[in-house]
Amino acid sequence: MSNVPNVRALAAETLYNVVDKGASLNQELPFASQGLPPKDKALLQQICYGVLRYLPSLENYCQHLVEEPLKGKRRIFQFLLYVGIYQLQHMRVPPHAAISETVNALQQLRALGLKGLINAILRSFQRQQLELEEKAKLIPVCLYNHPNWFIKQVKEAYPDSWEDLLAENQQQAPMWLRVNQAQYSTQEYSDMLTANDIEHTLNPDFIDGIKLAKPRDVFSLPEFDTGACSVQDAAAQLAARFLEPKDDDTILDACAAPGGKTCHILELADAEVLALDSDATRLERVKQNLTRIGLGADLQCGDASQPHTWWDEKQFDRILLDVPCSATGVIRRHPDIKWLRRASDIADLAALQGDILDSIWPLLKPGGTLVYATCSVLPQENQQQVAKFLANNNDVEHIPLHDKDTPTTPGLQLLPGESDGFYYAKLVKKI
Repeated sequence: MSNVPNVRALAAETLYNVVDKGASLNQELPFASQGLPPKDKALLQQICYGVLRYLPSLENYCQHLVEEPLKGKRRIFQFLLYVGIYQLQHMRVPPHAAISETVNALQQLRALGLKGLINAILRSFQRQQLELEEKAKLIPVCLYNHPNWFIKQVKEAYPDSWEDLLAENQQQAPMWLRVNQAQYSTQEYSDMLTANDIEHTLNPDFIDGIKLAKPRDVFSLPEFDTGACSVQDAAAQLAARFLEPKDDDTILDACAAPGGKTCHILELADAEVLALDSDATRLERVKQNLTRIGLGADLQCGDASQPHTWWDEKQFDRILLDVPCSATGVIRRHPDIKWLRRASDIADLAALQGDILDSIWPLLKPGGTLVYATCSVLPQENQQQVAKFLANNNDVEHIPLHDKDTPTTPGLQLLPGESDGFYYAKLVKKI
């Protein structure tokens, strides 16, 4: 037996843990990738992301191809079939190699007796592929490869662009850099990338950002290790800009992990920042990011909805409130969100967001600024949430972020495309 792990076997195990066991792909992939050479790590990621993007279609094909679904102890082999079919349908792997490597995965999965079955099903898909694809297109969940509840909500929220949004979720997200303005201007760092033959583009809507033509290892970027830039989506880069931090401000970055926005605030101003998060492990990521850039903040583990457990009763000049959300604006980066999230989660998240906003508002000084943010595209978490807060509080001044930003439809909603899907609303406490 070869000591080299079979990538298809690792993919099947990872997908089984995510879809059936509810594990996060962000946690499972690094574990499965341990010890793999870079090329195999990339292949494992490509297969896992791809299967999760097209999961309903793959399930539908297998319903036609498999006489009896593989259940119980054999359930992992259902995911191995998805791995094989995804390669045949969407990857440039030669068909014979895709089939043979998928069948060979059974050795690592200790199920050599299933070789004939897996081989036969994959070859049947090859023969029937066009017919199966046409049948799947008649089913909305397969046509769009999103859960029905999400399709319905997006269709209601964006009647003119919902199909574009779903299509964007199926694409690979771009890699954006945030230039540390304390070290270089965006143009200066762009010139450094050009000198290193790193293809990229600038966008005037995102003044700190540079979009790379292709994803690459961060340590191949000029002076990354000394904090000249960070990886952060363009939409997330707007948070600190909307907050407008000033030197000597006291600032709360609530729900701060993994720390990209904390670092950006400190790159823009010599401020006193409290980075709060309820997860002590994730706070370590904030610490690591600050250390690389050479900046400092007060890190505190605490629940933003329970300020009495951690707040010293000194009000803040500015608060960035990036609340827990459905993350439906970053599905293309985290395709497992489609299958881990449930329709019932949205009401629960909206209730939590409302509690946090109500709890954090008293921590803001009169005249202070609060920026409410999510990486969601659902109105319940965004416009409706902020409109309700404005209606229920008399000490709030709504600051428009664009022409159509009104108290009844407040905030700026970005949809997946050039950037991720993000929402922002800017609120000032009346004096």
